[in-house]
Amino acid sequence: MTAERVTVSLPPEVLAGARGAVEAGAAESLSAFVSRALRTQLQRDQALAELARVMGGPPPREALEAVRRDLGLGPLPESHAS
Repeated sequence: MTAERVTVSLPPEVLAGARGAVEAGAAESLSAFVSRALRTQLQRDQALAELARVMGGPPPREALEAVRRDLGLGPLPESHAS
């Protein structure tokens, strides 16, 4: 797989968490960790877009919150538009 070098700025606590995850063996490198995180976000966005397409619009915030609770995830960020 070819890769392209990019420069990003991250909040210190995010970078520290990512580096800690790499040190703990969650990924072989910071690049691999970031790549997986971006891929996961893209897949999530695609899944939500498909759900919106099938439902005729985005799912209600309450439905997303219920699913997140069932999965043991935290609440949606306040910036999430329903």
